[in-house]
Amino acid sequence: MAATLGGSLLGGAGPARAAAAPLVEVWKSPTCGCCGQWVAHLEQHGFRVRVHEVQGPAEHRERLGMPSAWGSCHTAVVQGYVIEGHVPAREIHRLLQEKPAALGLAVPGMPVGSPGMEMGDRRDPYDVLLVLRDGQARVYQRYR
Repeated sequence: MAATLGGSLLGGAGPARAAAAPLVEVWKSPTCGCCGQWVAHLEQHGFRVRVHEVQGPAEHRERLGMPSAWGSCHTAVVQGYVIEGHVPAREIHRLLQEKPAALGLAVPGMPVGSPGMEMGDRRDPYDVLLVLRDGQARVYQRYR
């Protein structure tokens, strides 16, 4: 009992920690399985997630200002940043710590091995892009 109590007092998964977890709002198709796996990845890495199942996720990408060139199968927002595609939770946490002047992050397409796109041991190389407010992008993190 003491270990459980101690764990919650020291930042375990108690109510105070849940309230402090960043909220990610996700727009995805109701039939997209990989999007659901990405949502689970975020939850496993300390995010609260609110999912909006929509017929046209691309409309929300456009509404939020993410260029279609960086598009994927789902779009999200966390603390004012737009997150496009299968961005690893690690890079979202980094973004929220660094707070760059940017629109957000993107992993264009659906690279195998990215969170939600796991297929056994196969891992395709991909880049997480930092998308600037003018729509330009630069590599934020490489995955090889």
